[in-house]
Amino acid sequence: MKYNRINIIGLGNVLYGDEGFGVSAVNSLQESSSFPDSVHFIDGGTQGIYLLDFIESADAVIVFDALIPLDYDRQVYVYWNEELPDFIHRKMSSHQMGFSEMLGIAKLHGKMPKEIVMIGAPPKDLELNIGLSPELALLLPIAVEEGRAIINSWITE
Repeated sequence: MKYNRINIIGLGNVLYGDEGFGVSAVNSLQESSSFPDSVHFIDGGTQGIYLLDFIESADAVIVFDALIPLDYDRQVYVYWNEELPDFIHRKMSSHQMGFSEMLGIAKLHGKMPKEIVMIGAPPKDLELNIGLSPELALLLPIAVEEGRAIINSWITE
């Protein structure tokens, strides 16, 4: 299905190692790809609720983030639409609470995107440190490729 506005949002704090996974993924995807003007890349950092408009204004959204599923291995996870609330209840930092709240507010406003996907991986190192751990650096290209494949499916009919 083709969407008019696709927002790709990277969440995380790049000052805390693997917590910056989402921002690193968005930057890598943007630098390594060429998409039409309907695809917008947003460095969401830790802005939380201030990113609400990027959710509500889009037909489809991909969010990259460091995440901790209930039971996990160190791998890339992809969550679609209704799967999101089941995993978000486990918080790692303040921006995740903001993301959970954004989804709730967008639903209340009746402005949820037709598709919303979260792509992420469990962090290994959350210490004050710029750059991803070697373990997450290996997963970054996998997450980026997952995002690229989803975007490509959204921009073609």
